[in-house]
Amino acid sequence: MTKIEYRPIGIIHSPLKQPHGAPIQPTAGRGIEATVEVFPEYIEGLEDLGGFSHIILIYHLHLSGQVRLKVKPFLDEELHGVFATRASARPNPIGLSIVRLVGVEATSLFIRDVDIVDGTPLLDIKPYVPDFDVRDVQSWGWLEKKMNGLPEARDDGRFLSSGGHED
Repeated sequence: MTKIEYRPIGIIHSPLKQPHGAPIQPTAGRGIEATVEVFPEYIEGLEDLGGFSHIILIYHLHLSGQVRLKVKPFLDEELHGVFATRASARPNPIGLSIVRLVGVEATSLFIRDVDIVDGTPLLDIKPYVPDFDVRDVQSWGWLEKKMNGLPEARDDGRFLSSGGHED
């Protein structure tokens, strides 16, 4: 297969300076505000984005550690296949967050409800559209019994490139 390469279109600036202690999903980051700096050559692509209340940010998990195919996710003590989790130690460390769009000014997006670490390279932005993105879900695997711990769940460093625990 041909090599696939992406170039960042911007940088995410947030008060979360390291993964350790950060919320593990945007719903656990309720109220945390951040700014997305979109590089000037992409400003034309931001036209009309301000009409959306929520956006999907796709980004490179630049601080993730070594790839693991079995991981112990933050909400469980059991090992699971990485593709049945949202863990960052993935073959392609790509993150996705749905955040509230508070405003757009020139090349800056002001966002809220953030779980993204400062300095994260932004790969893409998509509008969140409930008719496209909301599904009637019948099951959510092992997570169904674990969601009560989400509001307090924080990154404990287990997937960092510079250490953390080996699970």
